[in-house]
Amino acid sequence: MYRLLADATAVVHFLFVVYVVVGGYLAWHWRWSLWTHLAAFGWGFGTVIFDISCPLTHLENWARGRGGEAPLPAGGFIDHYITGVFYPRGALDLVRMLVVLVVALSWAGYVWLPRHHRALRPSVR
Repeated sequence: MYRLLADATAVVHFLFVVYVVVGGYLAWHWRWSLWTHLAAFGWGFGTVIFDISCPLTHLENWARGRGGEAPLPAGGFIDHYITGVFYPRGALDLVRMLVVLVVALSWAGYVWLPRHHRALRPSVR
C-alpha cells in the first residue's frame, strides 16, 4: 500500500514539474489558469533557488520509509528522477535557463495573443 502511495506521489510530482514548464501555454486557452501557473512556477523555482524542501518529496520519502524502502537521495525528486535521465547532469544550468525561457515565452504569448487577435478582427460598424 505504501509503495503505491510513493509511486502515486512520484507521478503527481512529475506532473507538477511538467505543469511548471508548460502550464503557461494552457493559459492561452484558459486565461484564469495563469494564476495557478504563476503559483506553481513560483513554488517550483523557489524550491530550487532557496533550497526549500518540497512537501511531495516528504510524502514520497515517508511512504517509502513505511514501505521499507530507502528515501530519495539528498537532491530529492529532480535529482533522482529527472537529472541524468532526461538530460545529462552537466547540463543542469542550461536546462534551468531553457525552462525559464520556455515559461517566459508562454507568458509573452499570453499577453500577445489577445492583442493580436483583436487587431485581426474586422471592426463592426
